[in-house]
Amino acid sequence: MPYGQVDRLSKMIPVEGVKPVSITKALADEPRLREAAKEEVVKRLLDYGQQIEGLLRNASTHAAGVVIGDRPLDELVPLYQDPRSDMPATQFNMKWVEAAGLVKFDFLGLKTLTVIQNALDLLRLRGIEIDISLIPLDDKASYDLYASAKTVAVFQVESSGMMDALRRMKPTCIEDIVALVALYRPGPMENIPAYCEVKNGLKDLESIHPTIDHILAETQGIIVYQEQVMEIAQVMAGYSLGGADLLRRAMGKKIAEEMAKERPKFIDGAAKTHNVPRDKAGEVFDLLEKFANYGFNKSHAAAYAVVSYQTAWLKANHPVEFMAAVMNCDIHLTDKLAVYKREVDKLGLTTVAPCVNASLATFTVRDGAVVYALGALKNVGVEAMKLITEARGDKPLPPCSTSPAGWI
Repeated sequence: MPYGQVDRLSKMIPVEGVKPVSITKALADEPRLREAAKEEVVKRLLDYGQQIEGLLRNASTHAAGVVIGDRPLDELVPLYQDPRSDMPATQFNMKWVEAAGLVKFDFLGLKTLTVIQNALDLLRLRGIEIDISLIPLDDKASYDLYASAKTVAVFQVESSGMMDALRRMKPTCIEDIVALVALYRPGPMENIPAYCEVKNGLKDLESIHPTIDHILAETQGIIVYQEQVMEIAQVMAGYSLGGADLLRRAMGKKIAEEMAKERPKFIDGAAKTHNVPRDKAGEVFDLLEKFANYGFNKSHAAAYAVVSYQTAWLKANHPVEFMAAVMNCDIHLTDKLAVYKREVDKLGLTTVAPCVNASLATFTVRDGAVVYALGALKNVGVEAMKLITEARGDKPLPPCSTSPAGWI
């Protein structure tokens, strides 16, 4: 079958949240797909597809998933080792390993934390001590930088799509950045325009119910976070914290049997707690069910938003040290360095051309200018350049000529 035909057919399969529905459901819901299936070759494709649907097609490793057991892992779960890797992995997926008695953690390593620390180290060299955890979260220069989308090298908001969303949103507080981090994913993205319109006064905030409007005030009346789903269940229907978490889980994972039990419980609870009419409580439950499917964990979004804000604050208030730190983190990537050098020029900062007598192996700051790193030169290497800087010893640095814009 031609690629174009298969591509057209695959686009006819509806998506719920972030996942496509099953072929059986797609055939029931999508008349165009049913019409196409009358052709023999398409019918055969869909038949084969239904037979392999849901099977694992390859062995893949979670980027940050680590499992811990109370005995050797091969006594609890089958293991697998990719011949190209020296680390074994479980053959069970993330749900099954928990049932087998293992504890699962996601350990995320962020290069951005190294960038921030490097920028702080460069600032310390000129006597400026900053505790990044104590910077004000209401810095106007930082939010102006976000609103103008000058966010090259700012964590989480570097893509053109994010820049467009920032221009529309014009963030003025950390809650806006938290919401954007949570919303900018397939599915929730469709709510970004509504969020921006309400935030900027172009549209009125729609009330869902007076008992829960305060919960959604910070997200402009839109359910964005899993925590909001839980709090609505608590406040409107009298759920306990544990019960609200079970509801969130059942909704997020679409566990039909659990949902069937929870609907009447929610409606009865809302009637008992706040005398909410049954049809209105049913509407709210349906809304929760829709958003819980792709609701984001607020604590995760908040942590990422704070790191994003820290990078924006550094770029807005100490651009020279920040850009030098960013370039240090990608010192081996010539293409990225070219992008960052253009950004340095756009910001109106001075760059000192690489010089064996004045540059270090890494990017540094001198007299308010970025001193280009010897180690960033193509086919040279940082370790080899450290030998040059060591050989210079403590000789006084000669004056360096600054670079014209676009010299790289």
